[in-house]
Amino acid sequence: MDHIILTGLAATGHHGVFEHERRNGQRFVVDVDLGVDMTAAAASDDLAQTVDYSSVADEVLAVVTGTPRDLVETVAVEIADRILALPGVLEVEVVLHKPQAPLTVDFDDVIIRVRRSRA
Repeated sequence: MDHIILTGLAATGHHGVFEHERRNGQRFVVDVDLGVDMTAAAASDDLAQTVDYSSVADEVLAVVTGTPRDLVETVAVEIADRILALPGVLEVEVVLHKPQAPLTVDFDDVIIRVRRSRA
């Protein structure tokens, strides 16, 4: 399995169970790892034979900036499902970071990891 990996896709989203999260929004960061077969693309040197990672980035940001969700789990699964539906994507791993989560203890990040495949 070959991989296309995008890291650090960042946007403001309005996800969370608290009113202030919905009102003010916060920064979310997403990493995606796409399992693909690059054989045809490498042989032809043709973009149409691979996954256009610009489209992947657009899908990610559409979900992050889209309809507010209570749970970041919902956001991560929606991203994974949308990316897996793209032609040529055989599997996907989505890592969603919520570094400004409303915790009462000192922390670096809250991370949700979702894996999906066509198999």
